[in-house]
Amino acid sequence: MTFDDEWAQLKADAQDRHSAQMRLNTAGPQADAAASGGNADLVVHQDDLGRVGNEAFRIHGELRKRTDLAGAGADKDGAGTTARAAAELQSRNFSAGGELYTTLEVWSSQVKTVLQMCAHISNHLDFSKKLHANDEVEIAASLSRRDGSPVPVSELLKYVK
Repeated sequence: MTFDDEWAQLKADAQDRHSAQMRLNTAGPQADAAASGGNADLVVHQDDLGRVGNEAFRIHGELRKRTDLAGAGADKDGAGTTARAAAELQSRNFSAGGELYTTLEVWSSQVKTVLQMCAHISNHLDFSKKLHANDEVEIAASLSRRDGSPVPVSELLKYVK
């Protein structure tokens, strides 16, 4: 079986299993009742987003404090102990001095990348949480029965079949 054939079969199987079933993620007992059916493709609760975003923020703070090799033991000029050691080795014609500088630069660059990733995760999840909470209110207001009660997912699915 070729990759294209296998991919087509996987897509067909997925389409059969999940024939147009979608669940809006809302908070409250109605969302819990809808979730108990087990047909939702992806369910993310606001608390989950908050926990992940908070953990990314915590990791960012810890990494920033504990991984600053360039600034550790900084002197009055701002050079850390690792950079000063590299300079001392280079001044005495040891090739390890240049290698130590390279290591310090690569380490600092990688730490900054991880810090940026954690910050993006935290900020994005905070933003998503707020944005989707507002979306849920707007959607619930537009998808309600005449008496103001929400339209159940089973009723909505009639429109997408």
